[in-house]
Amino acid sequence: MEKPPLEFAAGVVDAALSELAGDAEGIVGLLAAAQVAETRMLARAGQIAAAEAVGQRAGVRAHDMALRSIAAELAGVFRVTDRTMQGRIGDAQEIVEKYPVALSAWESGFITRGHVNVIVDAGRIVGDERRAEYEREAIDRCLRDTPNRVRAGLELYAEKLTERSFTERHEEAARRRAVRLIPGRDGMCDVIATVPAVIGDGILDRLTRMAHVVIDAGDRRGIDEVRADVFADLLLAGAPQLDPTAHGDADGVGALGAIRAHVQVVVPASALVGLGDDPADLVGRSPVDADTARRLAGSAPSLSRILTDPVTGGVLVTDRYRPTTDQRRHLRVRDQHCRFPGCRLAAIRCEIDHTIDHVLGGPTTVGNLAHLCQRHHSMKQFTRWRVRQRGGGVLEWTSPTGRIYREDAPTAPVAFAGSDEPAPRASSTIEIPRSGLPDAPDPPDALDPPSALDPPGETRHFDKVDVFGVPDEHPEIPVEMLAELFDFGDVPSDQLLAELLEIERALLDPAPF
Repeated sequence: MEKPPLEFAAGVVDAALSELAGDAEGIVGLLAAAQVAETRMLARAGQIAAAEAVGQRAGVRAHDMALRSIAAELAGVFRVTDRTMQGRIGDAQEIVEKYPVALSAWESGFITRGHVNVIVDAGRIVGDERRAEYEREAIDRCLRDTPNRVRAGLELYAEKLTERSFTERHEEAARRRAVRLIPGRDGMCDVIATVPAVIGDGILDRLTRMAHVVIDAGDRRGIDEVRADVFADLLLAGAPQLDPTAHGDADGVGALGAIRAHVQVVVPASALVGLGDDPADLVGRSPVDADTARRLAGSAPSLSRILTDPVTGGVLVTDRYRPTTDQRRHLRVRDQHCRFPGCRLAAIRCEIDHTIDHVLGGPTTVGNLAHLCQRHHSMKQFTRWRVRQRGGGVLEWTSPTGRIYREDAPTAPVAFAGSDEPAPRASSTIEIPRSGLPDAPDPPDALDPPSALDPPGETRHFDKVDVFGVPDEHPEIPVEMLAELFDFGDVPSDQLLAELLEIERALLDPAPF
């Protein structure tokens, strides 16, 4: 087949590219218009929150609660967390109220969203009196170049216009120092500390010198690996030098040095006894590899058994020991994290809330209790967000505008199953014939249902057949482990591991049960 002339092919490509560029221009215009409209809408949301708090006592808290409530309402529409939405509302207000000319230039297509972000970021040090001057110059520079190229020049220009000294600005910035944890891939994460530059430089220098000493002693790890390990070891096992609770003790260690890390990890029983390498779940964060999970379980002072529903994977029962601890244990396992839509703060860092307030007659039963973080506990108390429990750990939230958000109890994140059939949803099962365990106690007597966790007089009946089947059938018993470190003393680890080893031997025995 004869090829078309080169000039003809180039002409076709040029025509297609010209059409593509025209389409891109139109899309950029539509996108800018939508982004500007979103920014104005979010700014109005912030203004509504401020207006709602006007004239109320404790105005700062009232404004914060109103803003949280509005952010949560919009977050449900945008499908993001309410914290993310509250940050976007604040950014939008800053653009609309402090940089109206830049907003108009963005809306007209002269600059982009990236330019606006640079203008706002660099201009935060400029006072109100000279902001208009800064804004005009910033827009003029943005008309001629890309956002990344104008940033450095705008930061220098803003420095000339600011009336506050660097020392004053540093003191204000230092009040925003913080530590953040960003989940990563493959069981890793980034720990980010925002500290004064001289402190950060000193931290890196000390870690580097410590790492060189370790490597010089014959360690074969790389310098980055050793620095990271020393960093973790110092934070997890060391005591701070500045401890206001230390009062001349012999060892100089106060209450801060005695605090130890506390994490919540869900480990599959199969991984715990070495039958598989299914990852564990660091609740509220990310997966954890099986080797790490086994090491954590081996050093934990206690473990907690969990029985999950064979179909839904939801938690049915846990060990019971003490009345008040039983409910807390069950709720922590059932909820795993804060039960407000979109929030993933682990249950160990949340508060247990009465869905129907106790002072209004709400019972202290697992059907009227749920974990909420401090932020969303306050929202439930001080805003018009309402919640009710629908049974089975399901929470139904109603926003101030009447939108309803169903919050199902989290499914068990890890489990193990026999090879005969796939595990339903996130829960897996092991089928153990009842006749094969003549000496074992009947499961309903060994593990109590959720209703048995409630105090006398508030108990709901729980039929044994609903969970374990009729006596002649082989029950499906899903098994999972919750290894919660450093603060439990109910079930000795060696005892529980011995029980798991019995399960392992039963599974590996080729003889019939």
